[in-house]
Amino acid sequence: MKKYIPHIITLAAITGFLAIAPNTTHAQTTDSLLTDSVDQSAFPQITAQPVDQTVPIGSSVTLSVQANNADGYQWLRNEVPLDGQTNSALVIPNAGIGDVGLYSCEVFNGGEMVPTRTASVEVETTAGATVASTTAASTLTAKATSASAMTASALTANTVSGGTMAAGMPAGGPITVFGTPYLGSGSSGGCPGKYVGYVIYSKPPSQGWGWTPISGMAHTVTDTNRTDTKVQYVGYYGDIGCNQTTVSVNPTYSPAYQFAIYFTNNVPTNAYPMVLLTGFNP
Repeated sequence: MKKYIPHIITLAAITGFLAIAPNTTHAQTTDSLLTDSVDQSAFPQITAQPVDQTVPIGSSVTLSVQANNADGYQWLRNEVPLDGQTNSALVIPNAGIGDVGLYSCEVFNGGEMVPTRTASVEVETTAGATVASTTAASTLTAKATSASAMTASALTANTVSGGTMAAGMPAGGPITVFGTPYLGSGSSGGCPGKYVGYVIYSKPPSQGWGWTPISGMAHTVTDTNRTDTKVQYVGYYGDIGCNQTTVSVNPTYSPAYQFAIYFTNNVPTNAYPMVLLTGFNP
């Protein structure tokens, strides 16, 4: 199944308000709320969030947060605090499979805390590359907030920018990408149909948004671990394809592609590998 959708995004803002006629009771209530309100100046103010990263296995990863009015930090992976990681930057010097996960930081000012967004860290390796670590990632506690998280718009947001090929990683594949499974049930047409979890394989705009297809090659995405999963690709221009276990991305309309694997049962708790068999740059 494949369809082509022009890359046009329309945003509509709907503003509503509730008008309340002035009266003494309302005025007293408002005054009371203002008196008892929390002083927002006591909270840290986050000015730069950690960003998603997909890197060659064995590479260094740095996640950072910038904040005003902050006097402490605590980094977490899959909602579990990381011992000793209490600086504004988290450095993973030799990222392996065990480092794949969802990272966030709690930013403190005294007894007040503000959390950052959650950033995904994924690693990729090509045929012949040495896998730096085979340690499984810690059990996930993160759950999908809604079944709509895997809609096409969720995968096609942001902007493509010029990503560069990682040094020493040959073009064309096969490429194995390790991502974090999400728990979240839903259903969407005949493919992926009903699912109980998924993995999104993507890159941030600074790394090219997704994987770039190589002209003149076959472009195939395959789950080599299970036969009961559905594999989906989404192009930057909105072309979509889905099939069980493996899907072919031909022809390629978009300059970059992101991928997902849907689980119909038994969602893994460790970093899950997907193989891009041929036709994509790392």
